[in-house]
Amino acid sequence: MNTVHTLDVREHINTRPMSAYQWLLLVLCFLIITTDGIDVAIMGFLAPAITKEWGISRAAFGVVMSAAPVGLAIGALLIGPLSDRYGRKKLLMAAVAWFGSFSLLCALADNVYTLSILRFLTGLGLGAAMPNTTTLLSEYIPEKSRGTLLAIMFTGFNLGSALVGFGAAAILPDYGWRSVLVAGGLIPLACLPFYLWLVPESARFLVVRGYPAERIARTLRRVVGSQVTGATRFTVSEQTVQAGAPTAALLSPAFRKMTLSLWATYFMGLMVIYLLSGWLPTMIKDAGLPIERAASITALFQLGGTVGALFVGYLMDRWTPNKVIAFAYAAGAVFILFLASGSAGTSLFAAFVLLAGFCMSGAQTGLNAFAPGCYPTAVRATGVSWMQGMGRFGSIFGSFAGGVMLSMDWGFAAVIAILAIPAAIAALSIAFARFAPRPAVAAA
Repeated sequence: MNTVHTLDVREHINTRPMSAYQWLLLVLCFLIITTDGIDVAIMGFLAPAITKEWGISRAAFGVVMSAAPVGLAIGALLIGPLSDRYGRKKLLMAAVAWFGSFSLLCALADNVYTLSILRFLTGLGLGAAMPNTTTLLSEYIPEKSRGTLLAIMFTGFNLGSALVGFGAAAILPDYGWRSVLVAGGLIPLACLPFYLWLVPESARFLVVRGYPAERIARTLRRVVGSQVTGATRFTVSEQTVQAGAPTAALLSPAFRKMTLSLWATYFMGLMVIYLLSGWLPTMIKDAGLPIERAASITALFQLGGTVGALFVGYLMDRWTPNKVIAFAYAAGAVFILFLASGSAGTSLFAAFVLLAGFCMSGAQTGLNAFAPGCYPTAVRATGVSWMQGMGRFGSIFGSFAGGVMLSMDWGFAAVIAILAIPAAIAALSIAFARFAPRPAVAAA
């Protein structure tokens, strides 16, 4: 009698060393996040040139600047349930094609209204790409190193945001702002054929959705280097989810507390980060420093965030992840208070900006790495994407609130100090989050 061999895909990936193909997948996901960062940040570098050419005020251009963040939020909310139903790869490839194509179309815009619509549509794809990339990579890397590896992937976003600045400075003077948008669209579209060829579908998704064993075996042989055949019975040890809408499952008794905790934490964290990074240059300039100095000090916030993300990810793999994230948010609140009490012209102030970025952005990236482990495969993409989507409203609110407070003549110290409150709320929200119950086994 033939004995059917059973293989737990989750346990199999967790107990094996990373294969060369898994490292390649990390690089591919890093590149996707990098191009995402390019197209998210691109309009900030083009605003002066566009407003000058079209003869409009910065206030009038505000609708363009806010269009993409709204699209990012909606795109994230829409993509998760689709990804959990149709697959990570299909929706990720569609998202890259979408935001690359609409970035190209933005170069054809000749008025604020057209550009706003196109930036909103671009944002839909950008918002869909990040949670899908996070979910796909998280399902192919060992859980013991998930924090570090996902943090490395997310540094691509900061890299893309920096690269577009250097690229805009290089080509804007000779070729104009439209050329920058063309480049921002062509780069992801040029990479798309390689993504289609090399990026695999999630093996865990294939198991949960009941795909043929031969396809699962072929995928594992390709990516993980497993010596398995189609005669294997594949399982995934994780909590089972009742059939129904993935979004409804997030608020079911099994996941409600965790879901609300993630939403609140991500919302508060992005509110702080976007208000600080968006309005800090203006506040420093208003304090009497030249704009060049204001820009360089604000850049320290992003630099600190990149290093902080790697540090927090490293610690998450060694200690209780949500406690590490909570500590980083709490430390961020402390450094924000120090920042509010300092003088913008001192070197100590610059150090506090660096440390605030280190803690706040480090914690935010850590939260992105933490979220995939909170949900089973059947609803993981929905859980991650809805956390990011709900959090995007925090970024929109933070940017808006900063403008309102400054227009009401709030002092520099008051605007900064009040941000310690949402940072502390983020720390408390995630500190008491509880992991999902002990897993059951899903099989195919």
